[in-house]
Amino acid sequence: MILQPETEIRRKRLLWRATHRGIKEMDLILGGFVARNLDAFSEVEIIDLERIMDIPDQEMLAWATKQEEVPPQHASPLLARILAYTP
Repeated sequence: MILQPETEIRRKRLLWRATHRGIKEMDLILGGFVARNLDAFSEVEIIDLERIMDIPDQEMLAWATKQEEVPPQHASPLLARILAYTP
């Protein structure tokens, strides 16, 4: 599949953001998931990932460790896959 230059730039930016979160656990969970799956993401999944990247690490870590439920406004199939990922 040939990607448009802008799509490739977005993917590289997302990979960087996913692997440099600030909390090591989220680097491993989110960064690991994105590194493993980003090349197969559809345009819709890229848009959803860009939205997910704006969620604070502390909130996402609480969801990943099952300390809190994911609020409905943040729930998505992609986020569920990320939170289920085991590095």
